[in-house]
Amino acid sequence: MGRTVVPITQAIHEEVASWAKFRRALRKEDQSALDDCFQAALMHAAEGAYATRTDPYEVVVMAILVEQQKAIRALQAEVARLSEEGSGI
Repeated sequence: MGRTVVPITQAIHEEVASWAKFRRALRKEDQSALDDCFQAALMHAAEGAYATRTDPYEVVVMAILVEQQKAIRALQAEVARLSEEGSGI
């Protein structure tokens, strides 16, 4: 009999649960930031399923990196826009 593959959303939830003690040790604002990171992983669950990685932690980390990169790009664009406005261009 073959091994049953755990659905990626369940695997992500299990990964998140495994960090519960770490989360509790964080300050409230850091807990919120960590929750945002884990939310990013859940937002990309479909992509994680498509990638068929054996370690759900890899999916979690990559999803977090993608969302952080998107946030960085948005901030860079905003800084550029504000710089242009400030220079009178």
